[in-house]
Amino acid sequence: MIEQLKELDRDTLEGMLVDFAKNWLAHDGLWFQAVEKQSGMEMAIELDTQAWETFTKIEAKRIMARHDIKPDSGLEGLKKALRFRLYTVLNEQEVRNETENSFEFYMVDCRVQSARKRKQMPLFPCKSVGIVEYTEFARTIDTRIKTEVLCCPPDAEAGKDYYCGWRFTI
Repeated sequence: MIEQLKELDRDTLEGMLVDFAKNWLAHDGLWFQAVEKQSGMEMAIELDTQAWETFTKIEAKRIMARHDIKPDSGLEGLKKALRFRLYTVLNEQEVRNETENSFEFYMVDCRVQSARKRKQMPLFPCKSVGIVEYTEFARTIDTRIKTEVLCCPPDAEAGKDYYCGWRFTI
């Protein structure tokens, strides 16, 4: 497979990366909807949270290995790692309000939430899952990092200027 990839031009490879991210996101959404249909929203969120608690650690470790991010690399390591998450090719994100000991991370455009907004559906209430996801991702990079949610659906202000916001402090 690697040899086949080496034969492809850059545009094709970049397109495949976007396709891979979209396929992953579609599977995640379809899995969630199937559980929700079978067992209800509360159970779907509970199981989604469990899956993200493990997945986010795996993703962080792979990013660290691929991009030479050392364990306990602080906020700089976390900022670098956040740039390489699978969803970054689909979503728009920003780092703001950086200080020596903290920074804020905003998901300005989220493919899932934007689609729901376009369809005039309520935003997906991802806050409880996000807390586990971002806390564990940051903690995998550096156990000293503390994670605080600033805003995330179903918070009323979510979706106005950004969909979710997080503060990371060390």
